[in-house]
Amino acid sequence: MKIGQPPNRRDMLQFGSLVLLLGAQQIARGADIVAVRMWPSKDYTRVTIESDREIKARQFLLADPPRVAIDIEGIQLLPALSELIAKVRPEDPNVAGIRVGQNSPSVVRLVIDLKQAVKPQVFTLAPIEPYQHRLVFDLYPQKMVDPLEALIAERLKDKQSAEAQVALADPLGDLIAGRGRRIEPPKNSTTRPAIKDKTDRLVIVALDPGHGGEDPGAVGPGGTHEKDVVLQIALQLQERINKQPNMRAYMTRDADFFVPLNVRVQKARRVQADLFISIHADAFFTARPQGASVFVLSERGASSSSARWLANKENSADMVGGINIKAKDEHVLKAMLDMSTTAQINDSMKLGGAMLGEMGNVGKLHKPRVEQASFAVLKAPDIPSVLVETAFISNPDEEARLRNPAYQAQLSDALMRGILSYFAKNPPLARNRAL
Repeated sequence: MKIGQPPNRRDMLQFGSLVLLLGAQQIARGADIVAVRMWPSKDYTRVTIESDREIKARQFLLADPPRVAIDIEGIQLLPALSELIAKVRPEDPNVAGIRVGQNSPSVVRLVIDLKQAVKPQVFTLAPIEPYQHRLVFDLYPQKMVDPLEALIAERLKDKQSAEAQVALADPLGDLIAGRGRRIEPPKNSTTRPAIKDKTDRLVIVALDPGHGGEDPGAVGPGGTHEKDVVLQIALQLQERINKQPNMRAYMTRDADFFVPLNVRVQKARRVQADLFISIHADAFFTARPQGASVFVLSERGASSSSARWLANKENSADMVGGINIKAKDEHVLKAMLDMSTTAQINDSMKLGGAMLGEMGNVGKLHKPRVEQASFAVLKAPDIPSVLVETAFISNPDEEARLRNPAYQAQLSDALMRGILSYFAKNPPLARNRAL
């Protein structure tokens, strides 16, 4: 084609062929891998591949030895994918190793060697801050341990150990076993309530550290992740609860992995929990707000605009953490999360008040009363449930305290005193499955 002259048909065809060739090369390049991550836990292991555009995959279960082969379409064997090999942890209960290879010009094959038989789920997630497109592999063990049976086994083991020791004073045991004694009130308490309706059984407190895995929760100005500090506080509280012979803590997560909101509720109900305590660290747009808060469910809307805003933020955790929409029975989920009872909310208010009072003895309170809002994680109809915001992680001073093990211990002590204070006035009722 000569400069200054209009292109003829032959020139246009040659130019079009060049454009098609460049386009084919661009498509052949495939998606760019932004990051790869692994989240092992006893519940399941998650593998995440984050990319700048959507990618699809097909899975194949293979036996002897057990493994999962996954063909990922539209990508090349980039160095980022090979990083998955080094991310396998020896303590992972599900994954023994990972192998990656280019199966065809536009397909990468990922082979996950397994330690046990699993039920894999493979799905994609649309972009949401702070992530781009995600391809997710969730590997669930085919044989799951019954959490209630595990708690019973722990209690029986402790009973055998206790029989070999000299009997010691046990206020909470008196409450549960019905020996007619009073439980000692928490420090700074002026009341000594009588114990009624005692029952000899295991008391189970479900502890729910917020966020986890793909969902970091709020991030403080110093880079502290909410999911990390609330897990540390929950583990300290678990230790205090488990020191009571007739009480056990059940953790909805005991490591850094994601648990959907409805699964947190289902877990608590599965172990027939007497209480449900969800632990968080608040955040706001500015660094000024500070202090602890306690929230319970509301049937009539939020008690304040800030409570409504916080509930909306916490209820969006599933979008960030990443749930497999196709794997959920949405009708069952909606029915469960629509259930609430006046009795549950009243008991939750009593528990929240006891905990808020004790937390006020170790730090500032954001508001002096228990607030209410429609938190999805508090909607177990038969378990008194509270959501505790331990402090504002967005406040630099409170972020520093949240990271301090000594302050975490003080918070755990306060929450423990709140639990004991609640049970002193509201003894746990007998259940069908007495232990």
